[in-house]
Amino acid sequence: METIKTKRILFIGYNFSPELTGIGKYSGEMMKWLAKKGHHCTVLTGYPYYPYWEVQQPYRKNRFWYKKEVKNYESGGQLEILRCPMYVPKNPSGMKRMLLDTSFSLNALGRMLPLLFEKKYDWVISVAPSFQFGLLGVLYKKLKGAKHLHHIQDLQIEAAQDLGLIQSPKLLKILYGTERYIFKNTDIVSSISEGMISRVEQKANKPLLFFPNWTETNKFFPIGDKATLKEQFGFKATDWVVLYSGAIGEKQGLEAILYTAKALRAYHQLQFVICGTGPYKERLTHMAKEMQLDNLRFMPLQPKEDFNAFLNMADLHLVIQKEKASDLVMPSKLTTILAVGGLALITANPESGLYKIVSKYQMGLLVAAENQQALNEGILKAFQNQENKLLKKAARTYAEQYLAIDEIMPALEKEMYV
Repeated sequence: METIKTKRILFIGYNFSPELTGIGKYSGEMMKWLAKKGHHCTVLTGYPYYPYWEVQQPYRKNRFWYKKEVKNYESGGQLEILRCPMYVPKNPSGMKRMLLDTSFSLNALGRMLPLLFEKKYDWVISVAPSFQFGLLGVLYKKLKGAKHLHHIQDLQIEAAQDLGLIQSPKLLKILYGTERYIFKNTDIVSSISEGMISRVEQKANKPLLFFPNWTETNKFFPIGDKATLKEQFGFKATDWVVLYSGAIGEKQGLEAILYTAKALRAYHQLQFVICGTGPYKERLTHMAKEMQLDNLRFMPLQPKEDFNAFLNMADLHLVIQKEKASDLVMPSKLTTILAVGGLALITANPESGLYKIVSKYQMGLLVAAENQQALNEGILKAFQNQENKLLKKAARTYAEQYLAIDEIMPALEKEMYV
């Protein structure tokens, strides 16, 4: 049997395990998968802070220093995690996010310098956001002759521009120019959705690798007995639960859920849940209290061991984004919803990549983005027409065929041997 030569891989990105949601979840699972396959993986990352925007225990006491963690696998692979200090704002604005990105970049550079005098890594993988980390990947590539893969999880500059977080034309010119330099000096640029790939290809002037986010289909799967699950999480068996679970940030436009809860309060079976944490949660909680919404509750992030049951408990899952973000970000929450065979209601407009893929595979309900009436009517229609078995089956089928980690990661590993 042919023996596959293992690789030395350097990863750069400030979101990583044990973050349970967002980019950190995928980065952690990716590097763990590679290490289990026998590769020697070194990770330059920060301390876990997302989505709380505060460094989490038990890392808080060490957050101002560098820290090293090592795990060895039976395959002979190794996962070496080098954590770097960085500035984490409690209330992230555009400028504070830039300080976060820059502080990590500088401290990661300081930790990367000794690696330049050690055995060469075959590949360096940088993950955006922040796009700045691509500069570290390019630097290592140029100095050591490694190959560089720059993976784009979020079109950070476009999102900041579209949401009004960065308005200075001069600053935007510098940022886009820096990004073009990274693209020019990178071996492979990859991204997570067809819509994002289309956008990036125009800037990068090179073909991109499709490298989608995955889901653990063996850990997240459909459960039939919703009544018992609802009672387990404090609901009545007869409640019809509408769930948003994920990061609570400004770009989602989650205040729309509150207005829908108010508009549909006459339907007593309908119960709305916003689960998660983030910089926008306090404002939403205050709004809900002022609106006296007795049909809406806020819940904390659920432990990973309970998360499959928690998602299965919901009758309808909300994937809400603002119009300008629907083609820039492929929501990570959607992959897990599909895995449990959940019924998703997604706000996206017909020209967006998200709309096109959901429509193509008939795996969810679609309503216009930033349209309160459309959201209200979409939720009410789903509630009144509860026969959505075909959509749920299509969701699980898509997850099994296209989103299983053991289907996606071998394709990336193969690229490393080309």
